[in-house]
Amino acid sequence: MEDLPPEPLNIQFLKRLVTILTATMILGISAIFVLMFIRLGAETPAQSAPVLPDQITLPSGMTAQAVTAGQGWYAVVTQNNQILIFDQTTGDLRQTVEITQ
Repeated sequence: MEDLPPEPLNIQFLKRLVTILTATMILGISAIFVLMFIRLGAETPAQSAPVLPDQITLPSGMTAQAVTAGQGWYAVVTQNNQILIFDQTTGDLRQTVEITQ
């Protein structure tokens, strides 16, 4: 076998650069998967989910169109273009907001 001539310095540099970049990509992708596994596996606190009552009694003649909740209150959007805001603990009507167009 013949002796091969030595590789030029720029080829050696490119080989090392490709190896380092490959290792960096493998570590980066591994870190992303680990972080996703930790994040998706974590339990969410019960306080983050809104708590709605089992039943909501609306004033007569009103029909619910949408419901949303905040901290200490929940709101019902009616088909009569009103937003009814109720207290979360007592269920009392706090405020009525007219929707104007």
